[in-house]
Amino acid sequence: MGGILHVDRYHHVSHRHERASSCCRSARQGTSLLRVTSHQQRELDIVVLGATGFTGALTAEYLAAHGPGATRWAVAGRNRGKLEALRDRFGVDVRILEADISDQASLRRMAEASRVAVTTVGPYVRYGEPVVAACAEAGTDYVDLTGEPEFVDRMYVRHHATAERTGARLVHACGFDSVPHDLGTLFTVQQLPEERPIRVRGYVSAGGLPSGGTVDSAVTSFSRFRQAAAAHAERRRTEPGDGVRRVRAVPGRPGYDRDLRAWVLPLPSIDPQIVVRSARALDRYGPDFSYSHFVALGNPVVAAALTAGVAGTFALAQLPPTRKLLLRLRPSGAGPTAEQREKGWFRVRFIGEAGDRRVVTEVAGGDPGYAETSKMLAESALCLANDALPEAAGQVTTAVAMGEALRARLEKAGISFRVLQSGWRPEPRGGREPCPR
Repeated sequence: MGGILHVDRYHHVSHRHERASSCCRSARQGTSLLRVTSHQQRELDIVVLGATGFTGALTAEYLAAHGPGATRWAVAGRNRGKLEALRDRFGVDVRILEADISDQASLRRMAEASRVAVTTVGPYVRYGEPVVAACAEAGTDYVDLTGEPEFVDRMYVRHHATAERTGARLVHACGFDSVPHDLGTLFTVQQLPEERPIRVRGYVSAGGLPSGGTVDSAVTSFSRFRQAAAAHAERRRTEPGDGVRRVRAVPGRPGYDRDLRAWVLPLPSIDPQIVVRSARALDRYGPDFSYSHFVALGNPVVAAALTAGVAGTFALAQLPPTRKLLLRLRPSGAGPTAEQREKGWFRVRFIGEAGDRRVVTEVAGGDPGYAETSKMLAESALCLANDALPEAAGQVTTAVAMGEALRARLEKAGISFRVLQSGWRPEPRGGREPCPR
């Protein structure tokens, strides 16, 4: 069995990237060569930080079962005993690396030892920045599962420029938030004319149970809505704009959608932000692009109950005593059983329109929270480590950093991307009906 990994021998080579086009940030040829050379010198291809947590263990288990035999990877954390038990459970010769979120030197050694760092340690707004900082400085590719807009915005402001300089690709939201929506929208756009304004609507349906970590992240995000708004405003002041193309997220209205034959509610998740950032970076989304995001439900009673539940949780998250009560309902580290995960499912349906053309597509898979999320995260890491990808650096989305390569991996792994309808746009039939008052 592999022992504790020693990483002090690695010497980091710094390199500089420059902007080459509006669709992504490219490197000079010489810099790209330095980056490839430095990555080849590293002892590991992938390291998973947080592997003893619920989702981290599922991600490590997926790598053990499905990673190529030549992949050099490690599990990392602060408890060596738990990591060794995890390794023995997998029955594979995976290395162990001791690293602690509170010890920046250990994170720097971890980042310098590997080509790609995976972290499942959340809430990310609380625990994520030290890992992002270490990867940005070391030129190491980074992936996570965050669905926290505040965290993503703050990481852009604080570490995007460093990552551009060193060549690191910082790819957030590599799980159910937001891979199906980001790659699904790109897949939809690719079915439509390139030169026309494009409008896409995404509708999410899913069944599954949350883990304690997910509950903690959601409650933390609800309690920090003012900080999130401030972080987004700071990012908008920092991020360069595009004066030529028009790209935006359009808030939708609740009601009955005749196209979908379902009741829909606007879904205020991180997904529209990720989709819009991909659209701003890639010219393929056309000269004028808009995206709206919904949850699709079977009947208005369920829609009303969901609205009331979210509003109640948001209100309770504002006060420390009730916030603690919410977190006790699903303790950190707890999660659905294998049998419960087996029953989980998700479907994201997209309706895309450009001029007189219309397409309906769908991305679908199993348990969204854990089985498929760990699969998406692990395949993202394998994609960054092994596949021929466009040159990019800094904070980038899955569509920009990996795009077609990641979609191909996910399809082979059982997540479907399908065109359901394609043809001329029908005459308007009134669209959504507003919710009755």
